[in-house]
Amino acid sequence: KKQFNLPDIYAFKVCRIEPENNIHLVLEAFQDLTIPLVIIGNWNNSKYGRALKSKYHSCPNIILLDPIYNSSILNQIRSNCFVYIHGHSAGGTNPSLVEAMYLGLPVICFDVNFNRHTTNNEAFYFTDKDSLKEVVLNADIELFPKISERLQFIAKEKYDWKLIANQYKKIFV
Repeated sequence: KKQFNLPDIYAFKVCRIEPENNIHLVLEAFQDLTIPLVIIGNWNNSKYGRALKSKYHSCPNIILLDPIYNSSILNQIRSNCFVYIHGHSAGGTNPSLVEAMYLGLPVICFDVNFNRHTTNNEAFYFTDKDSLKEVVLNADIELFPKISERLQFIAKEKYDWKLIANQYKKIFV
């Protein structure tokens, strides 16, 4: 955290910089807020990423970091955030969401059925930049520890490698 000169309190997101991960919505919401946002991603791999990086790199509360492949550094940054923002709107059970849940982070998810399924409807949800701003500004922070605990329990109960391996074994045996 110190090597990146991050603030003490910040929201966090890590993902591929692709439109279906709704980075543009997250950045649009946070540019109007004073709460710091840290996003780690592959900004230079697409026209979309380069355009977002160019537009938002000078916002005082937005920190855009290039990919970090060292899991201990990534988890240190992730585990020190006050809330994890998950904007994925395509796919299924997403590893970055499950990792945030395992770390016991409160989560704000893009409101799609697979994010609700992954979190058992225990996270906060948004559908656009205004609803994300609303959640960030009005979420009851006193609920964060309880939400974090429930999400961590869900992750350990549903997304354990041994459990998943046994489920696959039943399919193929």
